[in-house]
Amino acid sequence: MSETLTPASNDDLDKGADDLIAQCLDLYSPRSFFLFAGAGSGKTGSLVRALKTVQARYGQELRFSDRRVAVITYTNKARDEIERRLEFDPIIQVSTIHSFAWQLIGGLDRDIREWLRRNLGEEIVKHQADEAKGKPGTKASADRLVKIASKTRRLERLDEVRHFTYSPSGENRGRAALSHAEVLKIATEFLHKPAMQHILIGEHPILLIDESQDTNGPLLDALFAVQAAHRDVFALGLFGDMMQRIYSDGRPGLGQDLPKDWATPKKQLNHRCPKRVITLLNKIRGAVDGQVQTPRSTAAEGLVRMFVLPVETPDKSAAEQAIAARMAEVTKAAGWREASGSKRLILEHKMAARRLGFLEVFAPLYAVDSFKTGLREGSLPALRFFTHEVAPLVRAQGTGDRFAVARLLRDASPLLSAGKDGEVVDMPAILEDVRQALAGLLALFDGEADPTLLDVVRNIAGTELLSIPEILQPSALRNAAVQADPDDADGSDDRTAAIDGFLKAPFSQIARYDEYVSGRAAFDTHQGVKGLEFPRVMVIMDDNEAGGFMFTYEKLFGIKGPPNEATQRLFYVTCSRAEESLALVAYSSDPETVYRNVIESGWFEANEVELVHPSAMA
Repeated sequence: MSETLTPASNDDLDKGADDLIAQCLDLYSPRSFFLFAGAGSGKTGSLVRALKTVQARYGQELRFSDRRVAVITYTNKARDEIERRLEFDPIIQVSTIHSFAWQLIGGLDRDIREWLRRNLGEEIVKHQADEAKGKPGTKASADRLVKIASKTRRLERLDEVRHFTYSPSGENRGRAALSHAEVLKIATEFLHKPAMQHILIGEHPILLIDESQDTNGPLLDALFAVQAAHRDVFALGLFGDMMQRIYSDGRPGLGQDLPKDWATPKKQLNHRCPKRVITLLNKIRGAVDGQVQTPRSTAAEGLVRMFVLPVETPDKSAAEQAIAARMAEVTKAAGWREASGSKRLILEHKMAARRLGFLEVFAPLYAVDSFKTGLREGSLPALRFFTHEVAPLVRAQGTGDRFAVARLLRDASPLLSAGKDGEVVDMPAILEDVRQALAGLLALFDGEADPTLLDVVRNIAGTELLSIPEILQPSALRNAAVQADPDDADGSDDRTAAIDGFLKAPFSQIARYDEYVSGRAAFDTHQGVKGLEFPRVMVIMDDNEAGGFMFTYEKLFGIKGPPNEATQRLFYVTCSRAEESLALVAYSSDPETVYRNVIESGWFEANEVELVHPSAMA
């Protein structure tokens, strides 16, 4: 009788990395480190184990000295998960990057005021110089004048602000509020000052940063400077993988050329993916950095299939449904046939916007680099004004939900702010103004009309029912008769032009955008599933539909020149979400060449790639 051999467990393969991190987190002899942790390597587990080590060794000491370990993580969801696993221990302060920055500078009102005074002055001077060089009466001139007036008013009223305010997830409007960008810039500049450095290390002798490859580059540089100046009393620990970098404002080359006294632990195991997917991942990143992962000894074999279709396939949704059915057949997993049984990942947000019907809202804003992060996260003030104030108000008023209307207006309407400081007001007259303003707003939607966002924002600006975000004011307050002059534009006009384009979109697209950015839509992108995993994953690649320039799968598969690293990173991230099986759907202008190239590259075996013709989808 033959004996079945069980492979030796390799569960402890990465124990050395966790042990090295534990050695670094010594309050009396700290050592900074960068942990390389590829997809599925259990990076969050290492982070939590490191924090538990600090709890066990120094918990009582940190409590008595009123100090805490700071952890910067990527999302509120990740923050909540880490806090839960650490049983909400107050000596561990977990926050997003914006929350961390505000915790540093909040309350430093005099210093913030002087920073704003200088910054606003510089911006006003720049706009005035552009105005002096430009043509009066043009659209660009009108926009500049609105900006100059707005910033001048803010500058003149700075001394009236006693305490500055900020909410990492809020609107941040009003004369006392700071914007997201301002908070990061102020914290970064202040961290280069010795006084702020001593405040930081006095409160936080250890700072750990999750997803460090996507942490704001200038702020990360400032933290490197803090560590270099105080390495004997301060440990900076970075957890990340440049192959999983998504956003462009991170620090280039992170993990390279580190100071010689830094530790560089590395995790080799991939705990998430089956063997076949890990083999593919190693090939994808092999040409980029040569990093290799190892499957767990108990990992399943797994299955990968690639389907190549013509880019002109008429009904792509039907094609993808047929491919899902094919995957159910070859994997014997019924989940592939169910709408919620697999996760469909697409190239980028613009492709989702096209498929889900909010392209006119999305595309103009996505053309501006400084808008991209807020647009992807749903935090861009221009959008949140519509998703979190206007749309809920229109919905509540339309359904007769008087309590919701009252709550929304109480929180956001400047009309109802009158009298809050003790002045005598004619409240019946104010309520009548509110009633008429609401009626005027709802009239835009009579007979199932779908007004443009510009119609809506100009209506609201005229009644002052809600406060218009500064970024929308040039478009909302500009005389509609003023036309653009291509010979009169300044360096910041791309932002205003993007807002103008965005405001041409129909209001109905706001709900579709909000559903997508909130994670309730049928599709998701590599950004939206960061850190997540799913049993069955379908990656949909269509350069023509995405219409982008940063990512191109045609190049990745040898159709239009050499691949760029951004596309390889994206491909790596999407493929690495799969726990059991992976379907890759590539729409191409030359399907036969893609078919040959992916087999010749060694990424796939011949039986793993299928050429699919549109007629087969009927």
